[in-house]
Amino acid sequence: MNWAVITPLLIFLLIIFAVGMWSNKFVIKSHSFLEEYFLGERQMGGFILAMTMVATYGSASSFIGGPGIAYTKGLGWVLLAMAQLATGYFTLMVLGKKFAIISRQYKAITLIDFLKERYKSKAVVLFSAASIIIFLFSSMTAQWIGGARLVESLTGLPYTTALLIFAFSVLVFVIVGGFRAVAITDTIQGVVMFGGTLILLIATIKAGGGIPRIISDLAAENPDLISPFGADRSLTPSFVSSFWILVGVGVVGLPQIAVRAMSYKNSKAMHNAIIIGTIVVGFIMLGMHLIGVFARPVLPGVKIGDTVMPLLSMKVLPPYAAGIVLAAPMAAIMSTVDALLILVSSALVKDVYLNYIKPDAGNDQVKKVSFSVTAIIGIVVILFSLSPPDLIVWLNLFSFGGLESVFIWPVILGLYWSKGNKYGAITSMVIGMGSYIIIDQFYPNAFGFHTVVLPIFLSLAAFVVTSLFTQQNEGRMHVRMEK
Repeated sequence: MNWAVITPLLIFLLIIFAVGMWSNKFVIKSHSFLEEYFLGERQMGGFILAMTMVATYGSASSFIGGPGIAYTKGLGWVLLAMAQLATGYFTLMVLGKKFAIISRQYKAITLIDFLKERYKSKAVVLFSAASIIIFLFSSMTAQWIGGARLVESLTGLPYTTALLIFAFSVLVFVIVGGFRAVAITDTIQGVVMFGGTLILLIATIKAGGGIPRIISDLAAENPDLISPFGADRSLTPSFVSSFWILVGVGVVGLPQIAVRAMSYKNSKAMHNAIIIGTIVVGFIMLGMHLIGVFARPVLPGVKIGDTVMPLLSMKVLPPYAAGIVLAAPMAAIMSTVDALLILVSSALVKDVYLNYIKPDAGNDQVKKVSFSVTAIIGIVVILFSLSPPDLIVWLNLFSFGGLESVFIWPVILGLYWSKGNKYGAITSMVIGMGSYIIIDQFYPNAFGFHTVVLPIFLSLAAFVVTSLFTQQNEGRMHVRMEK
């Protein structure tokens, strides 16, 4: 074990656990356990809101999988990844004040609470909860694998042992602290991610002999590594453009991001978060993916892309500095896992258990169920993570596309289109999920676009047509009854 690298990471983890224990007193004292545990009593300021969005969005995919695939594809993947620049801007501008105001009026604690009150439909609630569980298991599995790969690279422990250590650390933290702990540690983790990216980018450029030398080395190996089309010329203009939907505009439909737009305390906090979030996401995404490409001449011949980031850090940095820098991907992974765990457990506890199984459950019973569900979900994800793929970025993007196909139109049109109804919402969700899974399995990248594009347009058409058709039929029925 490389203790010089591991020690800063252990110190970082102890700080995170201290925040979790401090946040636990709010969970214990709160009059509304659900609002505190799952939403931090809506008290986030602008800086914390920006950082929790950045840290939740910047995951193992960004810090482990992103550099790994950039190492494989070249500068074309950096261009594609920059579609993420506007993530926070799109989310907070599209949902914005209206979403925060209406969610308070509805007393909504989760995204499904909002959908339940807006559409008054049990089918919408149950299908939403099922979608979150199905697709977020894929995303959580990606994070678990990323964390285990990181611990494995640093300690030399077997993958399974590394997975159990990482998973146990995250589960204890989330069960103890809830949403407030997640939000505050996301702020710490966001700062670490920013600093880690800056240090590693500078060190990698220096180790490669400067940017001109790195670019000439890449061109000598394969000219397509420095082209927009990728090393294997698979990054076509249509495929790259479609990522503006998948990781740009479509992020509005991700429940783990949308719920952040419920939790800020005032409009000033939202405006500050838009500015800070855009700057930080832009820098981290650009820096991390450039590091992946620039690592190729510095660290040739890496077989598993997801190991590029930890191996590079230990090669180009002094041990203690490598430990500090590697706290960045650990931060990114932990912040995303804890947010997803909170989201899935809230879908099961708040949206299914309290709505349809035991509506009269007391505060203590809800606490026990919440803690138990979070623990069970974590254990199931560990089992899914035991056989990891080589590049976890594909697991994460599969999850993103599925959630966006299901939620984007019921959320956006539910806010801004009064004619949208429950029939339109459930039809849109079913067609969005069904078409996404079918296209992903049988016609991936249809017409040269990413799989998510067609399902999003099909679900939009389904929402609009079904809402208008059922509204006309209801209108005719009212006329007949009056006659």
